[in-house]
Amino acid sequence: MRAARGRAKRVIVTLFVNPSQFNNAEDLAKYPRDEASDIARLEAEHVDLLYAPSVEEMYPEGFVTKVSVSRLSEGLCGEHRPGHFDGVATVVTKLLLQTQANAAFFGEKDFQQLSVIRRLARDLDIPVEIVGVPTVREADGLAMSSRNVRLSEAARKLAPAMTEALSAAGAAIQAGQPVAAATDAARSALLKGGYSEVEYLELRDAETLEPIFELDRPARLLAAGWLDGVRLIDNIAVLPMR
Repeated sequence: MRAARGRAKRVIVTLFVNPSQFNNAEDLAKYPRDEASDIARLEAEHVDLLYAPSVEEMYPEGFVTKVSVSRLSEGLCGEHRPGHFDGVATVVTKLLLQTQANAAFFGEKDFQQLSVIRRLARDLDIPVEIVGVPTVREADGLAMSSRNVRLSEAARKLAPAMTEALSAAGAAIQAGQPVAAATDAARSALLKGGYSEVEYLELRDAETLEPIFELDRPARLLAAGWLDGVRLIDNIAVLPMR
């Protein structure tokens, strides 16, 4: 919201828990919802308009259209959440067309999602600038997420292990350590640090999201893991040393 306010005369926030991007009904049911708190935050940031449609408004009876972005939506979260990015691409396309925004701001924490949205806007000639906003973090480095509130007190103390593992692996890769060795060490650190499962921890091309095994171009180190029954994701930029 602050990034948008710095560049636009009017700021619109869309608020919609999108059922079509949840491949797990239990995850959808447990997803945090607190519209009153959200509205208070919007008012504090002087947002001009909140657009919060209902499921019935977004997906009226007879709705059958789906937007799908291949390649970028494959692997990483796409592998572990079948259909997720089709749901994201479809609802974001609708929201961009409904709001007629000149620019739309998305956090870099969901970096694969940001890449998918950039691609769909380009491919479908939607006249909007997609702006990535750096991940906002808690004081201990944990990436802010709606799901963080579902962590127990003990698990919350362990959660920053993901940020720490990514940072250590990124520094090791920049220093010349083989990518596989650095990512293997980061996975082990997460499991030793309390995570029950690491779905992926990979170095990808920052533009195409293709796997890379040598730091010869701008890259992203991305991870997803389970802690206390909650799925957490994070990523960091890894740039070649000059």
